[in-house]
This record gives sequence, structure tokens and C-alpha cells, in this order.
Amino acid sequence: MASKPSIVLVHGLWMTPLCWEDWVTHFKAAGYTVLAPGWPGIDSRTPEEIRRDPSALADLTIRQIVDHYASIIEALPTPPIIMGHSFGGLFTQILLSRGLGAAGVGICPGQPSGVIALKPSTIKSGFGVLGHPSTYKAAVPITESQFHYAFGNHLSEAESKVLWEKYSIPSAGHILWQGLEGAFTSTGNTKSDGHVDFAKRDRVPLLLIGGTKDHVVPVEVVEAELKHYKGPAVVEMKIFEGRSHGIVNQDGWEEVADFSLKWVEERIAK
Repeated sequence: MASKPSIVLVHGLWMTPLCWEDWVTHFKAAGYTVLAPGWPGIDSRTPEEIRRDPSALADLTIRQIVDHYASIIEALPTPPIIMGHSFGGLFTQILLSRGLGAAGVGICPGQPSGVIALKPSTIKSGFGVLGHPSTYKAAVPITESQFHYAFGNHLSEAESKVLWEKYSIPSAGHILWQGLEGAFTSTGNTKSDGHVDFAKRDRVPLLLIGGTKDHVVPVEVVEAELKHYKGPAVVEMKIFEGRSHGIVNQDGWEEVADFSLKWVEERIAK
């Protein structure tokens, strides 16, 4: 490529941009400009600061988050590569549906509206929020045991605790409720915050990534997302064996990062 586009990294629920720290260093070493903005209310705050005061996250919506990233992307000189993890993977799909980006990668991506593929492990992962209606507009912490099941199930409890203490924050319960509501919303309902235009003909290339040990977004969910895409735009899927929802911090994350970047570079170069 004559000049490399920027890379924008989008984090997910219960995380901050800190979860991308190794990816940022890795992609910068490959010659890329890398941006990892936080959601509104997270911004550049540390996990410790957010734990002390998570109130800014209480009323956050999917649309507000996507609009926030859209404004950052639209201010760049050229369309960037967008990579998102978990709900960030859903936001990546929405941003591409809006016509933004040069290519996108959704890593263990949350499902867009109308994709009905709820698995028992997904429900269990989110039960700390979805089991309590009072969390609809609240900033909800993730407990050590919940984190172990959702993000660290490839690790021992002690190893998972290290990541929980380093990365986890209370997060916007409303986002998870919107994700659940979206599962039962028509794919054609453009008023839904989680709407994706699956038939968009001029959408830039999109890669969906899953992990065989993911409790939050099992492989079947990623497959269901892929099946919803129609038309000539490039959408492909890659499944990594033994990877959990903590894929971006799991040992061997470099393989996922390198595969993603190589896939994008090959598609952009065509």
C-alpha cells in the first residue's frame, strides 16, 4: 500500500482502551498510526478512576457510542481500518454499515439487531446485568467469578483474577439490555440502535472472528451473523481454536492480530 490507513480499535463492555495495549504497540511497530478511543464516559480515564466514579456510563446507549466513534473516524484524513472486540465488534459492523472505514474486523462480535442466536452460555455471561431489571440504566460492575466465566475461562481462577484487577470496570448495563432487545428486533428496523444494513452493496470488506472457547459470543453466534450478510460485499469468517472471549489479551493474541491485519491489507490492496 502506498500509504497506510490508520487503525481504530474499539473496545467492548466491561473494558477500557487499556485492553488493546499490546495491539497498539504491535500495530505501531508495523508502521501504522493507531487510535484506541474510549467510549463516552470512559474516554482516557484509567480503570481505577472509572471504578471510583462510573456514573457517566449509566445512561449510555449504543447510538451514542457509535456516534462518538463516527465523529472520530470522520475527522481522519483517510478512512481507517476499524477493529472492534465484543460489543466493539457490533459497533464496527454498524460503522461499516454507515459507510465508514476502509475495512473492518469484528472480533467475537456482539450480534446486530435481528440476529437471534442466544446461547445458554451467553445468557449466563450477562446474567449479572440481565437478571436484575434495576440495571437497565445503571453502571454495573463485573465480579471476579463473572469475569472468569466470561473473559478468563481459558485460565485458572488466580490467573483470571490478575486480568480482572487490571482491566475490568463497571459498565453500561443499558448496552447489554439493548443487545438483548435487538435480538428480537427485525433486521430491517433502522430505528434500532443495533441496526446493520446487511445488504449494503458498497460496504468495505469485513472479517468476523470467533473463538471455540468463547462463552459470551459462541461460534454459532458468529456464524449466524455471517449468514445475515447478503450481496457482493466481502464478508468472511475466521474461527480460532481454543480462544475465549478474552481473545485480545489471551496468550497468542499476536496470531489473531497478525491474521486480522494481513486479511485487511490483502483486501484493501485489491
